[in-house]
Amino acid sequence: MFAKDSSEHGRDVETIIGSTVKVDGNFVGGGDVVVEGHVAGSLKTSKSLRVGPGAVVKAEVEAANITVAGEIRGHIKCQGKIELASTAKIFGNVDTKSIVVAHGAILHGKITMANQEPAPPTKG
Repeated sequence: MFAKDSSEHGRDVETIIGSTVKVDGNFVGGGDVVVEGHVAGSLKTSKSLRVGPGAVVKAEVEAANITVAGEIRGHIKCQGKIELASTAKIFGNVDTKSIVVAHGAILHGKITMANQEPAPPTKG
């Protein structure tokens, strides 16, 4: 799924940030984004985001759907589904509609599920 060959990422991928690339700043895209390198700042796309196993993202992240096999440090906003592979490391809060977490994934932060009513406070 996270092959190094860009042809295996699919035809809809608009941007690939390679394993030797470091991006500092605000990255905004309208298509699918694959990150294999390092990103710091903010990363936003209206389509899907894939973070490869060696990638490190220290940014506020926003995408329609997100698949993570690497590391993200920062707040994540996902309009659809976020999937964490067994090698995923998330350090930050996650806002999403749906989440899939594989055994072995690390998630340090609060998860907020959209379209869900918050639980009433317990009286104690």
